[in-house]
This record gives sequence, C-alpha cells and structure tokens, in this order.
Amino acid sequence: MASATAVTAVGSVVGVASGSIAQTNDAETTAADSTLLADIPAGQQAQVQTESLAAQADVQAIAADVSAKKDAEASARKAAAESAIAKKKAADKAVQEAKEREKAEEAASRSARSASALVGSSSTNYSTAAIQSMARQVVAADQWSCFSNIVTRESGWNYKAVNPSSGAYGLFQALPGSKMSSVGADWQTNPATQIKWGLNYMNGRYGSPCEAWTFWQANNWY
Repeated sequence: MASATAVTAVGSVVGVASGSIAQTNDAETTAADSTLLADIPAGQQAQVQTESLAAQADVQAIAADVSAKKDAEASARKAAAESAIAKKKAADKAVQEAKEREKAEEAASRSARSASALVGSSSTNYSTAAIQSMARQVVAADQWSCFSNIVTRESGWNYKAVNPSSGAYGLFQALPGSKMSSVGADWQTNPATQIKWGLNYMNGRYGSPCEAWTFWQANNWY
C-alpha cells in the first residue's frame, strides 16, 4: 500500500483529471479521493498519474488555443482599423490633388484666354481707349482702378512714351524698356505686349496691381 503522502498526491492529480476542483477546506472530498486511490493497486498508480498529467496538458492546450484565438482576433481588428485609416488618408489626398490640378488647369486656361485676347500689330497706332480696352480684358475688375492709376501717372496711356532723362519706355516706363522683350519682341510698338509685361511685373513684385499702387502712392515710383 502507498504511503499517505503518495496517496494524497495521486488523489490530487486524479481530481484534476476528472474535472473536479479541490477545495483545501473540504475534508470529505480529500478523504474520498484518498480512499479511492488506496483501492488502486500500487502498480497502476503510475498510469493514473500519467493519465492525470495528460489531462492537465489537454486543458492547458485548450486554454492556450483560446488565448491565441483572442490575440489573433484582436490583431485582425487592429489591422483592419489601420487599413481603414490609411485608405481614408489616401482618398483625402487624392481629392486634394484633384482640386489642385483643377485650379492649375483653370489658371492655365485663364492665361491662355488672356494671351489670345491681347492681340496687337506693330503697324497700328492705338488710341487710349483701345489700349484700355485691351487691358480690361486681362486685369481683374477689382484691380482695374489701381492698374489704371499707375499707367496714367507713368505714361498717360502712351505706349510710346519715353522718359528723356532715364530712357524709361512705354506704358509702365520700364527701365530699360528692353526688359519687356521677355514677353514679346515687339515691345516697342505693341501695347498688348507691354500690358502683359506690366501686369506680370505688378503681380510678381508686389502681389497685385493694388499692392503696387499702394507702394507707388508712398514712393511716387514702383
């Protein structure tokens, strides 16, 4: 017969294998397990212990599978959330790029219309009204007054005006006048070329004709 210590240990293992939960203060259960093991021949007790340990391993394996499944589900949810965020960012970026392309195309279209509107000939003598009509086609309405004020004070809308002291030339009194050749070789005789150059100059240096006019008022030049 096994010793009391061995019987108690084997009884505990059997209790786990059978699915029962041993309570430390349950004397009756302990006594029943001890009596049961006492009836098992000594030669079979090792087998009982092995089966009990195998049952414990099965329980632990099941618990590990459940835990792994939960971890996998949590990882899948996280990956799905991250994917959704990435897709939204990509969609927002695409929308923004489309808007920027649309703005660029619209600006290019306006520039093309402006260029086609400003058509002049070197052999024509242009009146002030004709030159102003050309300019109105490309200057924004809210900038016209400022643009006109500068041209009026610089040249009186005379596209052939020459400053006898400095040699500044044309509607905008460009100095030297040849710098207007950046937009056309006919800068001396074509007010349309001068208008394009002058508007580009105001926008590029000051931001707009009205900003250029503000500077002119403070300095009497621009």
